[in-house]
Amino acid sequence: MPGISIRNAEISDAPRMADIAFRAWEGSILPILSQRPGQKEAERRRLSHAVGNGWRHAIVAEIDGVVVGWCSRSPGRSYIPYLFVMPEVQDNGIGGRLLGRMEILLELEGARRVHLETPADHVRAVRFYERQGYHIMALGQDGRGYDPFASVHLEKALRPFTGAIEED
Repeated sequence: MPGISIRNAEISDAPRMADIAFRAWEGSILPILSQRPGQKEAERRRLSHAVGNGWRHAIVAEIDGVVVGWCSRSPGRSYIPYLFVMPEVQDNGIGGRLLGRMEILLELEGARRVHLETPADHVRAVRFYERQGYHIMALGQDGRGYDPFASVHLEKALRPFTGAIEED
């Protein structure tokens, strides 16, 4: 898909990032949960809160100046808690580009491995991460929100940068 650019997130991106996260969650994760009253609004609030606390550690993908996806990492860790792409533009390589760029940033910081997790029943996401070189390490319970569900913990070996970074 031409015209994709990736940059650091800015505070002004936060509302759009929260909307993308909710729409992606609603289309891919909500269908595998047992739906309960108030669940959607609770998840919308949780994702908005996550964006508000984590935008400084996120990158965004844009097409023609419009944010269409984002990926974040936990500060001080080699853990990627969030990767979301607008449902309308999924399957165009945007998620892979965001994930690859985040891995490069982690390698530059010396990370040897990166970890993430996704719902076990979200087969499409599990397969996506496996295609990106991730390996399933464990299954566990994710007790967030309304439904505790099985979570797949994945890991990928990185090649940390070990050279000197010279300034011009």
